[in-house]
Amino acid sequence: MILILLGFFISFITAISFLLLCAKITISFIKKKPFPKKLLIATLSGAALVSSIYIYEMYFFTFSGMDRESFQKGLGPVTSPTEEYTANAYYEPYGGAAGGVNVWVEITNNNEENKMQTVYHSDAKSNFSMDWVDEDTLYILNDEPNYPNSNRSIKLEIGKEIYHENGLACKSLLMKDEYETCYQN
Repeated sequence: MILILLGFFISFITAISFLLLCAKITISFIKKKPFPKKLLIATLSGAALVSSIYIYEMYFFTFSGMDRESFQKGLGPVTSPTEEYTANAYYEPYGGAAGGVNVWVEITNNNEENKMQTVYHSDAKSNFSMDWVDEDTLYILNDEPNYPNSNRSIKLEIGKEIYHENGLACKSLLMKDEYETCYQN
């Protein structure tokens, strides 16, 4: 979150310096003044920094970067029929009074020294539940009944499939070995 705020701040400063650069370039051509090299370097550096932050956020996403201190325990534990997996849902409020709530589901593999994997991340809807279809498939219901386009429900085969509403996990170069199929809205 701090990286995103830093990116917005740097973007703002870069936009202002770009406008200043355009004005100074125009003045330097009209009045035959020296080219503003320092301002050009500062603007290009700001643009490169903002691009780097964007690329990092987009292609190097992991769930481990989430602020686990602000999470609230949700539904769970829901144990698979063979007791190999345990599913737990967590909620993360965002945006203060006018914001919303994200939900994510973590699967614990009870046979592999409690190995945990996040398999689902989405905006939380009012109708949320989890149920095991079989020993390796978890059905997650995440729906707002009065809004037909709000359904984020899905069946996931554990160890092979994940869902990330915004698609960050699907684009991540760091996570591509953790799943075979990634779903996004």
